[in-house]
Amino acid sequence: MEVMEKEISLTYCLYARKSSEADERQAMSIESQITEMTRIAEKEGVKIVETIRESKSAKASGVRDGYRKLLEGIREGRFNSILTWAPDRLSRNAGDLGGLVDLMDQGVLQKIQTSGQTFTNTPDEKFLLMILCSQAKLENDNRAKNVKRGLRAKCEMGVRPGCVPLGYKLFRNNDNFREPSKTIIDKERAPFIKKIFEYVAISGMSGQQAWEYVTEEGLRTKKGKEITLSMIYRILREPFYYGKFEYPRGSGNWYKGSYTPIISEELFQAVQESIKVVEKGKWGRKNFYFGQIIKCGECGSSVCGVNNVNRHGKLYTYYRCTKKGHHARCKEKYIREEKLIEQLARIIDLIKDKHVRLSKRISQNLEQINRFRKGLPELTAQEYLGDVLKNGSIQEKRDILRCITNKLFLRDGVITCSEIRGVSS
Repeated sequence: MEVMEKEISLTYCLYARKSSEADERQAMSIESQITEMTRIAEKEGVKIVETIRESKSAKASGVRDGYRKLLEGIREGRFNSILTWAPDRLSRNAGDLGGLVDLMDQGVLQKIQTSGQTFTNTPDEKFLLMILCSQAKLENDNRAKNVKRGLRAKCEMGVRPGCVPLGYKLFRNNDNFREPSKTIIDKERAPFIKKIFEYVAISGMSGQQAWEYVTEEGLRTKKGKEITLSMIYRILREPFYYGKFEYPRGSGNWYKGSYTPIISEELFQAVQESIKVVEKGKWGRKNFYFGQIIKCGECGSSVCGVNNVNRHGKLYTYYRCTKKGHHARCKEKYIREEKLIEQLARIIDLIKDKHVRLSKRISQNLEQINRFRKGLPELTAQEYLGDVLKNGSIQEKRDILRCITNKLFLRDGVITCSEIRGVSS
């Protein structure tokens, strides 16, 4: 007598997926998939025990949390079949497809039901499932190739894909929607862009100085906001403005733009040379320690240190108001670091006697230094303090400045301290 195989009860997980990427914008929404598949389940008498929703592309293997949860549910026996709108909802890559077929081979995945087909653990149906999912992968691969080919053709026509930088805007012909958009000069902002390059290359300004000038002159983003300092540096390094662009960035593929340049290549290269000079001067490596203890006397913002290279290639340091918050129009003058140190030394010399330990240490150090200055004028306390503030370590500077208990302010280009009046005049 033949033993009849025991019929296995089928329990389903409804899996609905919709990618937010451009290649699947035409696919049914998740809720539409669930509605349609629920209707089919009721018609066929299918028992749905779990529903998984997922909004993620299926092009890459092993990156979908919902799909991982689906496979775990099959392995753990919570359900043994899958209900989904189409095979490509499950997989568009070889890795995930292999996982499904393995589960069928192991006998734990009994059935995959779609809107128009059924796949069970038979050679023909598994083969058909693999063909349909592989076809979806082929479509993805071809689509990616076509997109890259289209982007490359667009670049060869002199049009850079993506958004245009500040100073340009896209013009679309409303009468002919098939005509591609054109990159045209933004007449409101382009003059400011040219000024930024000229300020740095010709006037010898730093990026921060150029930022202050164009902000004061009225440069705003397309949304009407003030530009940031980081935007200035991105502008200064953007070759798009002289008529060339690299796409993709870092690829080494350069194209000549079909749009009108805002600046000349010579002006752009002059700015790059200016930036190189600053880098050779170790711009940004210096610790602008004094900015931590000084506030702007006009608006109360912090004061920061800035390195700058003049037109002769000489590097110097100055301190200025950061104009943080709503103080972009602050008119406070900057102060050169040499002048700042000179004024701080004078302030500390006048108040040092209020701090016994500091005064005693300064006296001891001066006595020791002057003992070895045979035949030279004795070093004064103010000269000693100036040397430490200029060449001493951060700890030495901190120990000396600690005696200033009240805040320091930058007012009219000089340093003032409320502990003492008339010191910086």
